[in-house]
Amino acid sequence: MKMRKSLIQFATLATMGATVLAGCAGSGSGGSSASDKNEVKVWVQFSDETAEGKAWQEIVDGFNKEHDGDYKVVTEYIPRSGSGGGYEDKVNAAVSTNSLPDIITLDGPNTAAYAHSKVIIPLDEYLKDADMDDVLDSIKQQGTYDGKMYAFGYSESNVGIYYNKKMFKDAGIDLASLPTIEKPWTWTEFNAIAEKLKNFHKVEAIGFKLNSIDEMLPYGYMPLIWSNGGSVVNDEGTKAEGYFNSKESVEAVEFIQNMVKKGYTTVSPVEKGFETGIYPMLLSGSWTINDMETNYKDVEYGILPYPVSDTTKKLVSPSGSWELAVTTKSEKPEIAAEFVKYATNTESSKIMSLGNSVLPIRKSTIELIKDQVSPEMAFLMEQNAKTAHARPVVVAYPQVSRAFQQAMQDISYYDQNPDVQKVLDARAKEMQAAIDESLAK
Repeated sequence: MKMRKSLIQFATLATMGATVLAGCAGSGSGGSSASDKNEVKVWVQFSDETAEGKAWQEIVDGFNKEHDGDYKVVTEYIPRSGSGGGYEDKVNAAVSTNSLPDIITLDGPNTAAYAHSKVIIPLDEYLKDADMDDVLDSIKQQGTYDGKMYAFGYSESNVGIYYNKKMFKDAGIDLASLPTIEKPWTWTEFNAIAEKLKNFHKVEAIGFKLNSIDEMLPYGYMPLIWSNGGSVVNDEGTKAEGYFNSKESVEAVEFIQNMVKKGYTTVSPVEKGFETGIYPMLLSGSWTINDMETNYKDVEYGILPYPVSDTTKKLVSPSGSWELAVTTKSEKPEIAAEFVKYATNTESSKIMSLGNSVLPIRKSTIELIKDQVSPEMAFLMEQNAKTAHARPVVVAYPQVSRAFQQAMQDISYYDQNPDVQKVLDARAKEMQAAIDESLAK
């Protein structure tokens, strides 16, 4: 399953995850249902028939072959439903009945909730020989809570500005002068290009995903706040007030609002508008590459880096995907952790990246496959390695995410002239209340 699906369906956990996890978790034996004493069970959120499932099975088969006669990993495939349920439903039910498997997958932003509720164990003592210096900082960041690493991402994702080369050239934009990771467009420069594209093509310049109303908004927009020196919460994940509504954050969100006011984007975009040649640009992630190469082969496109704050000139891009974690119910944590290490080593990352069209998690894997992927995927791999920033690790992340999404919707109704400072003040207060409640449990 591509990152796109996990982003769209994230809202399920916002309504049920944190409460159930906080109320029902505990440590002890009896959770593993594996029959063999040397067998560990892992639950995953995708089908065995998908590209991800096939790559996953290749990794599992490799592990089992290498450890034949010693121990074995068995996978239970539990695909997520269209509404985001299915997998999370089963995990939450297993938490309440003490029937979790040895290993579960979880979406990166939920690390803190699972760790705080003692659903998963710290992995640090098992990772001493895992060459963690080779692992991307974004993977370590999203899997760390309270100074300990609880979850290990087995794939990565990233976002950029897709652009239609013909529409750019038709508007008189020199493709040789486009921004690079080393020299990205500032917000002012980006606005000037958007104005030029809008005027020539008589249409919005970019599909900016404002109609998503899902995890794509915090995932895609937080880098603009970080680029300007702002943040959503503090480093400890305990404070939103004074951070999400800070001067730096307000300026970044005003940049987003200005795109709507100036007609550079719209809250009601045409479905597949970029892919079908309507919009010259699109904010989207690595999952769109496969869609373009499969379904829109006639569109000549490229990917540009995020625009950066005029003040800091700092390029920041988003990251994060699904992780592996060992549960507190496992009676065989050493074996389970051994598989987590295997599933995240250089060769396994190569199998998952090439098999599922996702970004690798290790620097060594990037070097290994950089000549085997498209220029667009290679660009996102480089941008991810150099500029990626994971979403905040905060126990109340589902509620923080929802308040962020609502804030982006609030500021988009420009005909009502919403004041960004007032909007972020109100939503920061909501975030703070959720954070305080979660930490009190």
